[in-house]
Amino acid sequence: MTQLISNPIFGVLITLIAYEAGLYLQRRTGLALLNPLLISTVLIILFLIITGIDYENYNAGGKIVSFFITPATVALAVPLYRNFKLLTANLWPIFLGITGGVIINFVTVYFLVKFTGLEEQFFYSLVPKSVTTPIGLELSQQIGGIPQITIAAIIISGLTGVILGPIIFKIFKIDDKVARGIAYGTTSHALGTTKALEEGEIEGSMSGLSIGIAGLLTAVIVPLMLKLFL
Repeated sequence: MTQLISNPIFGVLITLIAYEAGLYLQRRTGLALLNPLLISTVLIILFLIITGIDYENYNAGGKIVSFFITPATVALAVPLYRNFKLLTANLWPIFLGITGGVIINFVTVYFLVKFTGLEEQFFYSLVPKSVTTPIGLELSQQIGGIPQITIAAIIISGLTGVILGPIIFKIFKIDDKVARGIAYGTTSHALGTTKALEEGEIEGSMSGLSIGIAGLLTAVIVPLMLKLFL
């Protein structure tokens, strides 16, 4: 039994089963709140707690699943190439939209921390919450954040965008495919891009583009704004 648990295939299998369970629940209920990513995360946590299986044993396989996030993101270059004309036609709105998203993220986190009385280190940890994990972790460490809090914030930010994004779009009647894709990628990074791809190729390609640009702008803008605000 010990050999089975320590085998990387075990972690991969548990991840796939949990995700399929999340997909099944969402299809049966049709509720946006029952997002497969959220459900699978909760199921895996409960499974590890109930069985007492060490996280490191599970993560031996979890790392294999995580590895494919990067090539999957890079593969978004294909639909982006197919929609290159659409990109060039909306170049400035896209760039300004992503830039605005990065600045708004900084400002909202700043006032949230200030009004709740949290320590300054929490601010440094939460600022990179809307960018992809590698960039977010590196930035968090550079400005004095707590990496563990940053990882949790990135996951929560992604799940929140995936769950609330469609609801917000519906309330404000945002139907433009480019705008929806940019919103997903800028606020919810890779998790948001999975949702954008479900909606369509244009949404997915624009979301994938936003991940890279938002990450680069965050790495440049955040240090500059820290000097102004702090």
